[in-house]
Amino acid sequence: MNRTETALIVSAGPGLSASLARLFAKEGMQVALAARDTAKLAPLVDETGAFAVACDASEARDVESLFAQVSGKLGVPDLVVYNASGRYRAPVGQIDAKRLRDAIDVTAIGALLVAQEAAVGMLARGSGSILLTGATASVKGLPGSTPFAMGKFALRGMAQCLARELAPKNIHVAHFVIDGGIASGAMHRDVANAPDALLDPDAIAREYLHVHRQHRSAWTWEIELRPWVERF
Repeated sequence: MNRTETALIVSAGPGLSASLARLFAKEGMQVALAARDTAKLAPLVDETGAFAVACDASEARDVESLFAQVSGKLGVPDLVVYNASGRYRAPVGQIDAKRLRDAIDVTAIGALLVAQEAAVGMLARGSGSILLTGATASVKGLPGSTPFAMGKFALRGMAQCLARELAPKNIHVAHFVIDGGIASGAMHRDVANAPDALLDPDAIAREYLHVHRQHRSAWTWEIELRPWVERF
């Protein structure tokens, strides 16, 4: 009898995280959701039967507690998705050092803390996937986007290092370059003059599941996703 998989989504909310939770639950996975404010997750928890845990991913103690709670209730995660981003942008002359550190803590340091905890359990079991959500700023710096790009470039570098370190141990690490805006709420499928100008979060979620389920003889460490009308 096949073992039920457990998926953990860190920085859960509307949009992509919600689409991931719905898809994973539909596929028969046990789902755990982590967010600073779990009250906002109540409708999604009711819909998917997910286990919600309050967590500030930039705090090591919170991340340790998160994995202890999820592992204790659902077992060591088979799939961990890190979606958190410090979305701080400012022109170079106006970058505030504290806000910059806070943004990098969320985007990059938090990702490392989550990946560390995920790797410990996965290595002990001998399998697992760690999927990290990047952005256009992961590969292309833009004017006024220095703080955001610094965090996302760090995330991508970390993903590449971890993929090379953990792949030989049967842990699949992959980085997703989400090159465009993600439709959510009223914007979802409501772009009258520009069909498909925003990425459909349900379509993105299916790609995450596809990468998780790739045969290990044909793994990818990075995938770029963008609308067909997006320039790149």
